[in-house]
Amino acid sequence: MKLITAIIKPFKLDEVREALSDIGIQGMTVTEVKGFGRQKGHTELYRGAEYTVDFLPKLRLEMAVSDHMVEQAIENLCSAAHTGKIGDGKIFVTPIEQVIRIRTGEYGESAL
Repeated sequence: MKLITAIIKPFKLDEVREALSDIGIQGMTVTEVKGFGRQKGHTELYRGAEYTVDFLPKLRLEMAVSDHMVEQAIENLCSAAHTGKIGDGKIFVTPIEQVIRIRTGEYGESAL
């Protein structure tokens, strides 16, 4: 089992959710976050004054997937979140040692 964590642009959420549900990923956690990478923020104009926005709004998606679904999930996530512009985001894949469904007590992949 793997934990896929993706940082994406907020307006891409619906496309990403649909692309992942198409391959059978049933659940994910979405968190509103702020940050920057190579993009390093941008400048905006407000009431005639220019100011710098250092931390840009992003979404952090987390989903636990079976090993056999990881590659397809990454492919679908990349294609749905891609705009071709700087700031599209990142995907991190980490191993999961154990999953337990609290309600039923199921362990492992059956708990996903």
